[in-house]
Amino acid sequence: MTESGAQLFARLEARRCLKDIEKKLFPGDGGPEHGELVELHGAEGTGKTELLYHLLSRCLLPLSAAGLEVDVVFMDTDYSLDMLRLVSILDSRLNAARSSSSSGSDEELLGSCLARLLVVHCSSSSQLLLTLHFLETTLTSRPRVALLLIDSISAFYWPDRCEGGTSVTKQEEKLSKCAELLGRLLRDYRITAFATCHAIRRNYSGPSSSSSSSSSSDIDRPYLCRPWQRLVTHRLLCSRQETTNMAANNSREPKRHPMFTVHCTSSSSSSSSSSSKTKLYRSSSFCITDAGVEFI
Repeated sequence: MTESGAQLFARLEARRCLKDIEKKLFPGDGGPEHGELVELHGAEGTGKTELLYHLLSRCLLPLSAAGLEVDVVFMDTDYSLDMLRLVSILDSRLNAARSSSSSGSDEELLGSCLARLLVVHCSSSSQLLLTLHFLETTLTSRPRVALLLIDSISAFYWPDRCEGGTSVTKQEEKLSKCAELLGRLLRDYRITAFATCHAIRRNYSGPSSSSSSSSSSDIDRPYLCRPWQRLVTHRLLCSRQETTNMAANNSREPKRHPMFTVHCTSSSSSSSSSSSKTKLYRSSSFCITDAGVEFI
């Protein structure tokens, strides 16, 4: 396969490392390195989307607003990207960081943030695979792209299972190809990728004494194809917790505040052998405000 000079320059040019994208999430020295994949796993309503918007806004915001100021490609497979919510988060953080020395109007700053975002919609696993093929052109023409977001990678899990029939190989064929292609893009262009994954319950046994613990572990367990699982270097397991506090006016009715917890598992290869990996763990809690995610 031949490679043009522009493609070679785009591959070898140093892209922004996202190791400091959110240090409160990751154990050890920080977040993902160049070419690493982070999976956000959890059931519906566990804060995955808001956490994704938090990370996305961190990348889009300028350096003056405590952002990373890099370009982002957002692959929306669920057609659930809420641009109004994203704009609201960006606007709140720009206002919080605004000072007398800042130049440009609020509209100009917000417009420059959104100009760094490229949104692509995919309606099937075949379209996702084709989009990843054409992504190389985008990475070549936009060397400032440092982050790829996929929401969600599990959107076509059930359609692919139905299309594959009884053959597990055929069921996982398209996602395996996506994982293989994504791995090459991460390696060659040194970008970082985040992908959400919806939790599913595969154990449909009847109620028993240990049903609650078994169903919880079944939901948390990875279920996508092995090529994808081998590609994941950081796994964020999101869950929701209800905390009950009495209102300040001594009301008899308790006031419930949703609290979210993220358990991060990071796998880092040792310097002596790439086959041996050390796992690091960290747990964080956050709540969701009008301005986005707020860590506690």
